Amino acid sequence: MFSNKPLRPSQNAWIDNENLFTKEAIVKSFELCNLPVRVAKFVARKHWIIAGADDMQIRVFNYNTLDRIYMFEAHCDYIRCVAVHPTQPFILTSSDDMLIKLWDWDRKWMCCQVFEGHTHYVMQIVFNPKDNNQFASASLDRTIKVWQLGSKTPNFTLEGHEKGVNCIDYYNGGDKPYLISGADDQLVKIWDYQNKTCVQTLEGHVQNVTCVCFQPELPVILTGSEDGTVRVWHSNTYRLEDTLHYGMERVWCISGQPGSNNVALGYDEGSIIIKLGQEEPAMSMDSGGKIMLARHSEVQQANLKVLGETEIQDGEKLPLGVKDMGSCEIYPQTIQHSPNGRFVVVCGDGEYIIYTAMVLRNKSFGSAQEFVWAHDSSQYATREGNSVVKIFKNFKEKKTFKPDSGADGIFGGFLLGVSSNTALAFYDWESSHLIRRVEILPKHIFWSDSGELLCIATEESFFVLRYLTERVSAAQESKEMLPEDGIEDAFEVLGEIQEVVKTGLWVGDCFIYTNSINRLNYYVGGEIITIAHLDRTMYLLGYIPKNNRLYLGDKELNITSYSLLLSVLEYETAVMRKDFSTADSVLPTIPMEQRTRVAHFLEKQGFRQQALAVSTDPEHKFELALQQGELRTAHELALEAMPTPASVPEILFYR
Repeated sequence: MFSNKPLRPSQNAWIDNENLFTKEAIVKSFELCNLPVRVAKFVARKHWIIAGADDMQIRVFNYNTLDRIYMFEAHCDYIRCVAVHPTQPFILTSSDDMLIKLWDWDRKWMCCQVFEGHTHYVMQIVFNPKDNNQFASASLDRTIKVWQLGSKTPNFTLEGHEKGVNCIDYYNGGDKPYLISGADDQLVKIWDYQNKTCVQTLEGHVQNVTCVCFQPELPVILTGSEDGTVRVWHSNTYRLEDTLHYGMERVWCISGQPGSNNVALGYDEGSIIIKLGQEEPAMSMDSGGKIMLARHSEVQQANLKVLGETEIQDGEKLPLGVKDMGSCEIYPQTIQHSPNGRFVVVCGDGEYIIYTAMVLRNKSFGSAQEFVWAHDSSQYATREGNSVVKIFKNFKEKKTFKPDSGADGIFGGFLLGVSSNTALAFYDWESSHLIRRVEILPKHIFWSDSGELLCIATEESFFVLRYLTERVSAAQESKEMLPEDGIEDAFEVLGEIQEVVKTGLWVGDCFIYTNSINRLNYYVGGEIITIAHLDRTMYLLGYIPKNNRLYLGDKELNITSYSLLLSVLEYETAVMRKDFSTADSVLPTIPMEQRTRVAHFLEKQGFRQQALAVSTDPEHKFELALQQGELRTAHELALEAMPTPASVPEILFYR
């Protein structure tokens, strides 16, 4: 049940290319005035939009009815920014008149306080999410000031930019008292507002920095500039992760959606919504039903055993409680148990940490672009860059090698898979000798528990292969010179299926997977059986045989389950292995309502006589009897299907 899917700590870590931008329809549109509108803010609790424009007016609209609720002159120059207090009936406004004003809508929009101190345009104001009575302001006088409601003078001033400051934002996390600012000096600065010091300067933009944003759900800083780029930085390492350029001229605003990885970007020529991070959640389940999952940097555990005898409905969210295991030193992008369940590896930020699964104690760590387990848990491999692969045994480095064609990806399991831009090569874990190179570009590789079968999933289809261990051993013992691409008959191709596999696992000889159209299927003997149609994207976690259930998770870290009888899988596996004595012993445990489905499987494998004996559907049995030439049986079935004389209606013939 162990998935040998590689853990990719930095492969497209922050930008989800499958959901790069979303085109949406305009819901409502209305004109405010003939002059530019520089700012608009939602006030969800009042169903308002508050807008400020170059006519110095603040306008308040109900966004459901589009009725104007209120309008007043707020400043004597252009209005640059509006900030809404998160709990109180207050808004702050800032302007080119160098003033900041506090307004109370419960007191008929009375101006309660004016904050003076800046000597140039006040470009942006932001409330402190950790102290709602505190706010910061950015000005073209090259300073950032931090204020307290009720006080006329600023608490302190931060200086360091060489040109005017255009934008600021507070860090939302609980562990750092940080502010970020962007300015016309093309720099982004991170400030510790408790120590009143600059802790980091980010360089890279080539024109004025117009907007900055701490993404509320991920360790990411986004910065926008008049150079037309949005830069994505890691908020812990300050490393530049990506540069986005959509060709829509200058960037003016960035807004992260709380509780989501969505980010809106505003440009001269329109707006774009991008999705940061990956859809697949950081979660993993061991063979005993213990689930490890990550919420931000916190690692938690859930246990299926607590459900006991609770009746479970297919597709329903499981009522699982979680136990906090502790905080991870890196931001987890992937989590994966070792095959024996004793260890769990967390990957992120180009690093990995192996913990003991019981108490989350650090066992080993290192730098890696990817991490994969071998089938026996004592070995694992890491990829550094696009050329170096390291193999570890018992947490000690055993071998480092550079594959001939490079290393764009690695895959774990019974053999170590290394992919390049042209082929996939399999290596022996112990010797690191090449076993076989094939011209295929894999996305995932899944090995069965026996190591005999594997699935190679590509962008468009998946292949099921048999690994021929005896032939490989014979070729290695022969001492003959092997071809450049390895042992030719190391694998036997059993089939190619034109479906896109998202996640998968093996139970016996049955390959269970989710596909690109949200179906939960399994493949056995050339046949695809649909288990369920999923209402959203789900990710396979594992199969618990004693429960006869599959378990899946979604991106919200909810766990659901679907019934899948082990007896059916065992029977079909035994048939595929031509172990008919085992199949005969398993058959009585299969419920009668499942027998016809099993009979169809037998028929497809060419075992029509056995299918005739197993099927409970009279029509199916009749067709099989005819195909087998068993006319007596077919005749008996036809007689059984005929209505009794008492039930035959009287038929009258008229001339």
